[in-house]
Amino acid sequence: MDRREFLRQSGRGIAVAGIVGPALLLSPSEARERQVALKVLTEAELQTLEAAAEILLPGSAAAGVGYFIDEQLSREPNESLLIARYLQVPPPYTGFYKGAAQALDGFARTRAKKPFAELDQAQQEKLVASLFPEQPADWRGPPSQPVYLCLRSDAVDVVYGTMEGFENLDIPYLAHIEPTEKW
Repeated sequence: MDRREFLRQSGRGIAVAGIVGPALLLSPSEARERQVALKVLTEAELQTLEAAAEILLPGSAAAGVGYFIDEQLSREPNESLLIARYLQVPPPYTGFYKGAAQALDGFARTRAKKPFAELDQAQQEKLVASLFPEQPADWRGPPSQPVYLCLRSDAVDVVYGTMEGFENLDIPYLAHIEPTEKW
């Protein structure tokens, strides 16, 4: 490659970098507000998981639990912050969370003739309550108990697992090493 070709190719790279811009670091709630493109989940799966998490922990949908799950599913399993990793759900976790969304929808259609996200709150509460401690006979998907526990724990992480979350609970944040900025 001669000097002119090198400069021409280099100029293209700079223009592309200028168009693309720096990577955005967003909280799950900011990603939800901006309706960031999903990486792994479909819109229907996101709505179902958020609706179920919202029943388990009110405020988790607005906090962006669905976007948190989607982002974590796009990572290598050993880098994932999803509770499924710690409950020893076999990786990759995509099948588990997509299966959970599909099972919730199927369960809702069997019992209420509608997708889970379209049910009213009382119907959603009744279905979610039936997932734990015993698995319903008409549940088709990953075991309902880990689905319940994972969605609840992921919701808790998103809502309360930050410095702001600790403040909202009126609990002193007593980290061994304080982060340099809020997260």
